[in-house]
Formats: sequence, structure tokens, C-alpha cells
Amino acid sequence: MSNLTGSDDPWRSPAWIDRTRVLLDSYRRWLGRDLIPRSGAATEDSQHLFEASFVVVAHGTEPDPILNYANRQALELWETDLPTLLSTPSRKTAEPVHRDERAGMLAQAARDGFIDNYGGIRISTTGRRFRIEQAIIWNLLSDDGQPAGQAATFERWERVGE
Repeated sequence: MSNLTGSDDPWRSPAWIDRTRVLLDSYRRWLGRDLIPRSGAATEDSQHLFEASFVVVAHGTEPDPILNYANRQALELWETDLPTLLSTPSRKTAEPVHRDERAGMLAQAARDGFIDNYGGIRISTTGRRFRIEQAIIWNLLSDDGQPAGQAATFERWERVGE
């Protein structure tokens, strides 16, 4: 999705719209409800998710998965821009001391399809720490049912050590 990183409105990109659809369809599949109200218009859904008041991030299926989706709230929380976040291995969203816990949570989600009520410490690109609470992590599936990564959403966080 590197072709959209220079845009102020990435949600307009066909690749971004497609990634949004995968996020939303997979969420519905695993949790039995919608993450956002679906409008029936792909571009509108893409904009709504990008501008949501809660955090949504996702990574791909690489051996060391790279973030490939972040909405505006995620960019603000991680204190970065879209090109930077979309080149970040997702493991780097947690401090090294918290990465084993994070890896265990992702493995559980991979096995079960999703987990909810997850909490943990994360770190922004500027080094500011924050605790997330009641996060939902779910597996992403392509149209043909193949693994397409994992995503997370949460709306509760607080800065740590400030």
C-alpha cells in the first residue's frame, strides 16, 4: 500500500478501500457484529473507519509482520505519520520487555480467530508509553479465506509514567 502513503486522505485509495473491507468483513465473521455501521458504499466505509474515534491497526502475514493499516486515531496515539507507521514491524509497537506477552496474545488470536478484553503496555514512536485496555484482536481473511494478517481495535488507553 505504499502508493497511498503520501495522501492526506488514504481512505480514497483503492488498495486502502480493499484493506478496509477485509478488516470489516473479518471482524464481522469472527465477532458476529460490525465494527462500524456499514453504509453499503466502500469509500464511505473506508473514510468512516479511518476517521473513527477509536484505534484500528493491522499487520500483514510476513514472518516479522509490518503494519499495513492505521487509522487517524492510531497515528495520533503512536505520534507518527502514515508512511512511518506503514513501514514499522508491528512488534515495535511494544517495548522489548512486553513483546513476549504480545506474541502470546497474537498466537492465541491466530488459534481462536479473535480475542477480546486484551490489555497491555505499548510505546509510541517518540518513546511515550501507554496502556491499552479492552482491545479486540482478530484474524484477517482474504476473499478466498486465506490468512491476510491480524488487526486490533481499542478505544481505551492511558499514558503511563507521565
